[in-house]
Amino acid sequence: MKTLLLVLGFFTLIVAEILKVYLIMPFPGSQQMNSIDFAYFMFFNIGYFRLAGLLMIAYPAWHFLKTGKKRVKLLIGTFIVLYLGVFYAVNFRMLADKIFYQPNTVSFVPASQTGYEMTDLVLGVEINGESKAYPIENIGYHHQVRDTVGGTPVIVTYCTVCRTGRIFSPEVNGTPETFRLVGMDHFNAMFEDSRTRSWWRQVNGEAVAGPLTGTTLPELPSEQMALGAWLNKYPESLVLQPDTAFLEKYENLKNYDEGTSESKLTGRDTASWADKSWVIGVTLDEKAKAYDWNELIKTRLINDTISSTSLLVALEPDSLSFHAWERDTLVFSLSDTTNFIIDNNTGSEWNWKGECVRGMLSGAQLKWVPAYQEFWHSWKTFHHRTRTYRYP
Repeated sequence: MKTLLLVLGFFTLIVAEILKVYLIMPFPGSQQMNSIDFAYFMFFNIGYFRLAGLLMIAYPAWHFLKTGKKRVKLLIGTFIVLYLGVFYAVNFRMLADKIFYQPNTVSFVPASQTGYEMTDLVLGVEINGESKAYPIENIGYHHQVRDTVGGTPVIVTYCTVCRTGRIFSPEVNGTPETFRLVGMDHFNAMFEDSRTRSWWRQVNGEAVAGPLTGTTLPELPSEQMALGAWLNKYPESLVLQPDTAFLEKYENLKNYDEGTSESKLTGRDTASWADKSWVIGVTLDEKAKAYDWNELIKTRLINDTISSTSLLVALEPDSLSFHAWERDTLVFSLSDTTNFIIDNNTGSEWNWKGECVRGMLSGAQLKWVPAYQEFWHSWKTFHHRTRTYRYP
């Protein structure tokens, strides 16, 4: 009986600690399971499992260490060291916020003073006349950056494993909140709020575990594009600067923009509709649709319809910056130089801000539609009924 209790106790201690992190980090098989509720239970009830395990091993361990043979004592000592090693690794080395840290300083400079290339990808936001650009290879390491834009608090988020950039208002039911990176679910980063300790998905700002399950953070309009394209739209934009304390960490994401990272989690599959291939995702009237990046590179423009809304998806000449606009009854094509797009209805010319700059419709503005570049596995996971655009 003492031996059985000892084995069960050590098993409980070690397995509980492993499950605490296994279920919310990208270990083999962990992210394919629908285990978020169990993961949340294990994370916040780990103390009970520790207590149960310690109670099971306390008397048997004392007994064997006092009366057992040397080999038995050595075996018990080995298991104690093993558990302590697992405990340390899980709680001090393998948790998400022990791997990815928040920036110590959040500083900005005008575009003329930044050291970033004009082809570097940024997540941009404009609020109340103030615009800011957040380089993806910078915020990708931190996963979140807390800031204020146009007097409005924001939380700028990015998940490199899903290739998802989102900006939210960090208010929960009208109360300002702070978040920490806690792990991931279905390969998407999750944050934990400080008051209720609910878990929130980065891809849509929804609380998926905890007291606030079902609550959603307000998303703020943002755009991913090359820095040069963003500055063309917002010349006075400020650009986030790297925190010098994390330069080595940023270096690990040096090739992330291009999709040439050697990591299986963050690297791109160049085949179409593969899990790690790129798509542009759009949701209109609660209908989701995905557009293959490879084909968009070839065609540059897609005239499509989602639900009852006519849509234009367009890629700039830099082959990095994309847009989606409502096009009403207009049908668009590229100009000979690709510096403009032309509506076939009137022959008017439109720039990459969605503005008509020459022709019968001069002065008109296309209505912007949120669009996201993501890995295909991410878009289809979080948009279960998404349709795919199939090119002629």
